[in-house]
Amino acid sequence: MIYAAIDTNVFVSAFITNNKKAATSLVFQHLLAGEVTPLYNDEILAEYKEVLSRKKFHLPEETIEDFLGTIKERGIHEDRTPFAEAMPDEDDRVFLEISLSREDSFLVTGNLKHYPKLPEVVTPAEFVSRFFGEQSRE
Repeated sequence: MIYAAIDTNVFVSAFITNNKKAATSLVFQHLLAGEVTPLYNDEILAEYKEVLSRKKFHLPEETIEDFLGTIKERGIHEDRTPFAEAMPDEDDRVFLEISLSREDSFLVTGNLKHYPKLPEVVTPAEFVSRFFGEQSRE
């Protein structure tokens, strides 16, 4: 099993793109197929809901609730593992600390600059290439 904390920007992109071969879409497809287990906590769920509910994304509330249900059903609720160093973007600390809760997990993000340079922090394209041998088409 592949465990990953998945940054909100990955799901936003997956929802708003029409490109089913985009890396963010592929990450979401592998999650839905049960090949990726999302790691989350209540803060992450709240952020997913808040961001996906923004009017500019035009996502129906039912879609958002179904998505959150999928994360809870297929994922694992974890406690944060403190990361002592400063973060480029402190608002994203929760994703890194949840990803550190499991030794063999990853943080998948479209914003590498928001995180320290760690081998477990990867872009969606790196993630699907490494684990599924897929090349995304952006």
